[in-house]
Amino acid sequence: MPAWLTRNVRVLSAVSFLQDAASELLYPLLPIYLTAVLGAPPSVVGAIEGAAEGAASLTKIAVGPLGDRFAKRPLIATGYGMAALGKVIIAVAAAWPGVLVGRVVDRLGKGVRGAPRDALLVEGIDTSLRGRVFGFHRAMDTLGAVVGPLLGLAGYELLDHRIPPLLYIAIVPAVLSVLLVVLVRERPRDGRRTRHEKQSGGLRELPRRFWRVTALLVGFGVVNFPDALLLLRLNEIGFGVVGVILAYVGYNLVYALASFPAGMLADRLPRPVVFGFGLVFFAVGYIGLGLTTDAVTAWLLLAAYGLFTACTDGVGKAWISTLVAADRQAGAQGLFQGCSGAAVLVAGVWAGLLWGADGHLPLLISGVAGACFAVVLLGPWVIRRAR
Repeated sequence: MPAWLTRNVRVLSAVSFLQDAASELLYPLLPIYLTAVLGAPPSVVGAIEGAAEGAASLTKIAVGPLGDRFAKRPLIATGYGMAALGKVIIAVAAAWPGVLVGRVVDRLGKGVRGAPRDALLVEGIDTSLRGRVFGFHRAMDTLGAVVGPLLGLAGYELLDHRIPPLLYIAIVPAVLSVLLVVLVRERPRDGRRTRHEKQSGGLRELPRRFWRVTALLVGFGVVNFPDALLLLRLNEIGFGVVGVILAYVGYNLVYALASFPAGMLADRLPRPVVFGFGLVFFAVGYIGLGLTTDAVTAWLLLAAYGLFTACTDGVGKAWISTLVAADRQAGAQGLFQGCSGAAVLVAGVWAGLLWGADGHLPLLISGVAGACFAVVLLGPWVIRRAR
């Protein structure tokens, strides 16, 4: 077995697979459930998702430093437990405010678990192998995003288009993911805490290179709007409900299959270069979706977008992990991921305001901006290779 494929990598990847299967079983169906079953207006759908993602972003920033000061496994278990509880609240909700509470609790759980989990994933693993670690984890996590919507779609058809029973089914893999956390192992912490460890979070001590990279990647996040808007664009092109769900599954399948090869590539090439390749795919996907009205072309462009996510999500985390010391991993990941999530929320706001009748304008703006960021990351490498 490869040295990087540790017990924690295997267990935490399985945990993420189960939790994402539960979350993504619900994700494509919740807008329909809120509007058609609970009678909520479309504006409420956006408000719920905005509140949920905002809560997750703020929690990542706040909880990350705790993972450097205290044991990580209890934080991870708490986060996955909150996600399972959120799904229970959604299932029993009789009105949209209950769904709002459930989604916020669910996403708060994501904020609590994310940074400590990512820090524990690379514990004791050489920096030269971390692309593989995060690539494997993202592949397993995203396979859950393939299985979940397919289960949801199958259940939707088998249960005569009744959504409420599916909400209860989603609780099962969510609870199983919490139970699996007991298999995670964490190195015992030294009971003696130094003055260095007692400082609040230690974020001021993060190196300048971390801040430079984080500023660049968060800057890109401001043009990377939520996937829900891409699904809306597919609907405007002519995709029905089933077509949108299947297209979303196809995107996640490409993302899952390409994540580990992208992680391996990031262990061979400079990580900014692999991230830059991802931004090229981003530009192709966004600009293409902004211009096309053809369904087949849209499928291909969504596949390109899946390659973008594969080349940036796990690679970005691996890149960040190499910029800070071992005792600052959780705080650094929490700050990076929280600020990135906040940037995506900002992107969703301005893109929504400019969306208009078909969304082509914000797609083109973001695609061009993504191409500019790609030039920033790939330009120096191309120049060096040309010499």
